[in-house]
Parts: sequence; C-alpha cells; structure tokens
Amino acid sequence: MTCVHFQGIEKFEPADALFLHVDTTVIPEKYLAFSKQFPIVINGGVRDISKRRISSQTLCRTDNFKGKVIVKTDQNCGGGPERSLARRKYLPRKIHRLKKHLPWSWSGYLPPDDYPIFDSPGEVPRAVWWNPKLVVEKFLPERVGDNYCLRQWVFLGDREMSQRIISSEPIVKAANVLRREIDIPIPESLRHARAAMGFDYGKFDFVMVDDEAVLLDANKTPSFNNKTTSFRMALFENLSEGLSSILENRHLG
Repeated sequence: MTCVHFQGIEKFEPADALFLHVDTTVIPEKYLAFSKQFPIVINGGVRDISKRRISSQTLCRTDNFKGKVIVKTDQNCGGGPERSLARRKYLPRKIHRLKKHLPWSWSGYLPPDDYPIFDSPGEVPRAVWWNPKLVVEKFLPERVGDNYCLRQWVFLGDREMSQRIISSEPIVKAANVLRREIDIPIPESLRHARAAMGFDYGKFDFVMVDDEAVLLDANKTPSFNNKTTSFRMALFENLSEGLSSILENRHLG
C-alpha cells in the first residue's frame, strides 16, 4: 500500500482512498469538495464535532437545572487549532494579544485542561450564555470513591482499544492519572452514535452515569501522549489493521 500525504488541497493525485484528517472542529467546504474526487473517503461523514453537535447535556440559560455545571469551548480541544489558523491568516498579532487580556467569558478562550466548574447555572458568568464560542453542560462525573474517571475508546474500522483513567482531579488528563484500566467494555449506545456520526477513525471520551454512557468528546484527529513505548506500539499495530477492514468493506483491498 502506497501512501501520499497531501499538505493542503492545491495538488490532486489519484488514489483508491483518502483519509480526511483535517484538524478543525468543522471541516471547511473546500476540503469536502476536494474529497469527492476519491472513491473512498475515510471519516468523510464526520463534518462537525462541535460540542453543540455531539453533546446531549448542553444547557440554555432558561433551563431548570439545579446541579453542577461545566463550561467548555464549543470548538474541539479548546478551539486551539482554529486560533492558530486565525493568528496565521486573519488576526494581526496586536489584536490577538488584546483578546488574550479579555475575561475568558468574553474571549471564549479556555484551555481544555482547565474548564471551569460551577455549583449551579446561576453562578455561571452572564456573558457565557451569550458567547457562541462557549457551551454550558451538566457536570456529570463518574466517580470511584473520591476519585474521578474518564473512559476512552479509540477505533479505526473494526479495530479498537479502550481504557478507563482514574484521577483525583475532576478534569481528567494524562498529567494527573493515578491508574488505568485497559480493555473496558464499550456500550452499544456509543457504537450506534459512532455509526450515526460517520466515524471510521477517532477517539470518544465518555463516562458512565447511572449505567448510561455520557459522551463528552468526539475527536477525529486524536493524539497520543502516553510515554510507554510498548503501549504506543500496541495501539498503532492494533489499529492499523482496521484500515484494511474499511477498504475491504468498501470493495477495495
């Protein structure tokens, strides 16, 4: 199998399949148009992974919800990829620096490892409710004793890996992991959600609350920062076989 890496869409080269791997929350129309030239497009059905699109726990200011809430960026990964593009293409540096000094509720800039949690919707700053860059969600943590859990499902075609990460912090990240549990079961509701959203490849972050899966994040361009070489190799070697299943199911291979 020969692979060609396209950097942008200025050059076309015929291929049996295209891996649509664009690191933005919403795929620009020009990339979707470019992808139509190929007989098979992997992740071609995944066009929008914004929180408002994938989340079932978003709230409006008028909702009668009494519990804790969390504020996130509507864009994936804190909106970092979109900000990088804006700095390079549209925003002069002085304007960008000025926006960084605005309150986060106005700028809409939040690091993905520091989403604020409030005891009730009434404590959320008023500007947040009107900021299209931000969303307010019910805070529905999975707990083990005093600790918090995050479940992750990585898949490519018919191959997958999964884990449950346990941390003492409510925002569970690689830096604060206490332990991991590998090969956890994946609820059928998430498998249906994956099919409905058109995911061939990606990573779902979720929790289990009252025996129900709650999808927190759907990522079509996941990255892996686990420092254990054997884990990374197992991940990549396992997932790589899933590409063959996609091609075979779509009559190539």
